[in-house]
Amino acid sequence: MPSPHKHTPAGRMALAWTGALVALFALALWSLAVGVSDVSWNTLWSRHEDDMVAQVLMYARVPRTLALMLAGSAMAVAGLLMQMLARNHFVEPSTMGTVESATLGMLVCMLWAPQWSVLAKMGVSAVTAMAGTALFMAVLSRIRLRSAWIVPLVGLILAGVLEAAATFLAYQYDMLQSLRAFSNGDFSVVVEGRYELLWLSLGVTVLACLAADRFTVAGLGESFATNLGLNYKRLVLQGLIVVSVVTACIVVTVGASPFVGLIVPNVVRLVLGDNVRRSVLWVALAGAALTLLCDLFGRLVIAPYEVPVGTVMGVVGSALFLVILLRRRARPE
Repeated sequence: MPSPHKHTPAGRMALAWTGALVALFALALWSLAVGVSDVSWNTLWSRHEDDMVAQVLMYARVPRTLALMLAGSAMAVAGLLMQMLARNHFVEPSTMGTVESATLGMLVCMLWAPQWSVLAKMGVSAVTAMAGTALFMAVLSRIRLRSAWIVPLVGLILAGVLEAAATFLAYQYDMLQSLRAFSNGDFSVVVEGRYELLWLSLGVTVLACLAADRFTVAGLGESFATNLGLNYKRLVLQGLIVVSVVTACIVVTVGASPFVGLIVPNVVRLVLGDNVRRSVLWVALAGAALTLLCDLFGRLVIAPYEVPVGTVMGVVGSALFLVILLRRRARPE
């Protein structure tokens, strides 16, 4: 006989969380099992450090799976945060110039300061990402008629200009191939020792989750937030810092992953609404799952070769973006 607790809202939520975590765990195990090398699960308990299969699992597959989940969840939460601050559901770091600004900062470091540490390059990339995001917000503040179509269009135009500037600079110094390498998300190079910077993005994302209530209020507008005693400009600055650091960490480590921060928050919003506190953990979990799925597809579709996850995400994300736009257009006002 089914338990009556399962029919309560709390019981249904607990079941939903259990199912989602089990699904994410299954995807992670699947990611560990996919690859050219034949990995047996017995190697998880192997104590032979010279075992090649165990080394492939522990030094390549596990870091790659962790990097996928960290990057996916962080980009999804960053997209949710930017949608609240911009008060538009069709913006995210890859459609408002943040990713392109971070890429431009990384390119500048590669050209004139290649000897700098990864952390220093990430710092420069974060500063340029914040500058690009602030430019987008400044342009947006001067637009009086903020329709659902105009805001992402402005972001895409700004992103195109920044990308063109980075491409021109890379062409002048024969760095086009390097620019393409880190402007498209690729987790095939992730091994132990080359992904740990993503844990910083996790920490910043956790801070954003703890301030979810404040960002929800900020999404209602400056006057509303001010009336409740909140410093709206400080909240916007904090949001820009979170988005910039997360974007810089991901671009420097594995390259850009487009549309994660756009698709995931919109799908979760259809179910849970605009309350950031209630939906932010679901957004993080769904972002990790979507990134794992796209990576698995890229590794299996032309195995033993693979398609970069950024390419797969670009195709899937652009198609879903069009579906969301057309769905909103068909909805009666």
